[in-house]
Amino acid sequence: MKFTVLTLFPEIPRAFFESSIMAKAVQKGIIAYDLVNIRDFAQDKHKTCDDATYGGGAGQLMKPEPLGRALDSVGAYKKNRHVIYVTPGGKPLTQEKAVQLSQKEELVFVCGRYEGIDQRIIDLYVDEEISIGDYVMSSGELAATVIIDSVYRLIDGVITHESLDEESFNDNLLEYPQYTRPEVYKGLEVPSVLLGGNHEEIRKWRLRKSLEKTFRNRPDLIHKARITGTLTQEAEKMIEELTGYITYKNDRKKNRQFRSLQERLKRKSKTDGDNLGD
Repeated sequence: MKFTVLTLFPEIPRAFFESSIMAKAVQKGIIAYDLVNIRDFAQDKHKTCDDATYGGGAGQLMKPEPLGRALDSVGAYKKNRHVIYVTPGGKPLTQEKAVQLSQKEELVFVCGRYEGIDQRIIDLYVDEEISIGDYVMSSGELAATVIIDSVYRLIDGVITHESLDEESFNDNLLEYPQYTRPEVYKGLEVPSVLLGGNHEEIRKWRLRKSLEKTFRNRPDLIHKARITGTLTQEAEKMIEELTGYITYKNDRKKNRQFRSLQERLKRKSKTDGDNLGD
């Protein structure tokens, strides 16, 4: 698979492609990449790539001419190239979307800066607008790197299938907690079930912990799993048990907080009384 990144700052994504697992994938020929400096396609002596927006407003906008020439230079219009503009206004990145993108032959990323890019570039070249979250960044390069990282690891030969199968968002659940040596760290022990060698018990423990974490942090994923039919009867039963357990823990926490508040008020009242006595 090939990643082509159009950017004003190629040194930012270059560090990613030359590091860690990505660097190994490139060396093996599994991944190819091309970093295109948009400024190279500006034709004035100052290499200008931005200008004020029509209609007024703060900030500058990336000009269409240099960016369009850069896209033409990589054949962005060809069918086997999928052009992505990374923007807060795009569709959200999900694991499902990462899987879909991993099936493409080549992804071309347009990295915006300033206030973004001229809409005509989007209309003429862009196949898809993607957002990595509901927030704004100054660097389209960082956002593009996030998408590339979520995609390339799904390509055959980069990471083992076993590792991918047990990650968060598979079956719409978050991944269970994991442990390594030593068995005891700062008084905290590795759960005994993980040390016993009973694979069925370990499987059940992991499923329960996965459901518990999802239930706490992303209950919307539980709802999605039910709609898509990915929850087993075993999982549904565990959720019923977890609902009561988490409610019980929350009630105990609230009671402890209430008792603590009462104690603080008593101590404050006593202190105020002593001060009045003085």
